[in-house]
Amino acid sequence: MVAAAYARGGVALTAHDLYKARRMLPLDPVFWLFAAAAVACSGLAKGGFSGIGMASTPFLALVIPPLQAAAIMLPILIMQDAISLFAFRKEWDRWNLKVLLIGAFIGIALAWALAAYVSDAWVKLMIGVITFVFVLNQWLGLARKAAETIRPSAASGVFWGVLSGFTSTLAHAGGPPMSVHLLPQKLPKMVFIGTVTIFFAVVNAVKVVPFFFLGEFTKNALLVSLALMPLAIMTNLAGIWVVKRIPEELFYRIAYFLMFLVSLALIWQGGQSAFFS
Repeated sequence: MVAAAYARGGVALTAHDLYKARRMLPLDPVFWLFAAAAVACSGLAKGGFSGIGMASTPFLALVIPPLQAAAIMLPILIMQDAISLFAFRKEWDRWNLKVLLIGAFIGIALAWALAAYVSDAWVKLMIGVITFVFVLNQWLGLARKAAETIRPSAASGVFWGVLSGFTSTLAHAGGPPMSVHLLPQKLPKMVFIGTVTIFFAVVNAVKVVPFFFLGEFTKNALLVSLALMPLAIMTNLAGIWVVKRIPEELFYRIAYFLMFLVSLALIWQGGQSAFFS
């Protein structure tokens, strides 16, 4: 079975390991199809279309256990973060990044402490409902006036940062809470993307610690990550190329639409696992 390929091995990779990579990598074409789709989604997300990145780990989780899928994706995400940081490093919002990261560090610590007691199904369901209500609220115009005249408080930013760090660690669903805080502010497109890029680059780097101590970075998982890196880089660059060329108004319309689709996917996934399994 595909999942069995990730249950063995340590963390360090040697030249001999790389020489034997063909024998160690899974041969199931279905796995590689889903892995390619996952990496393509994350690449476009890191290029600026953050909503679509929510599909990456769930794609892989259809063929291997979710934690193993997340462990394979994390090194890829960190590589893509590095590329996106270089592309979007010039424009970002210092205040938003500060309050969100303070909350995210707290959220990651809470998730690490409570991982054994909290079901990712209920986390996904909760975030899906919050995101669904938020997007409908924006589309119906109920929050438009407030969004134009009132900047969120620091406490609000820390709260959504906690939720983003918590859900990113437990269910890889950190995008919606962060977007609930940022999108209504209608920041300039490149400032929004730069802020999101730096935020998740830091969050993903910090998440290496709990994943390492959970023992998910096996030798085979890291070899799969390495094999997927070329596709990860190509899709990341493609996302950056596209997002720099689309008008700002269209960008925000796409962002809200992707958030809406993500909310439905989270409600479906969480509801199925919570009530029917």
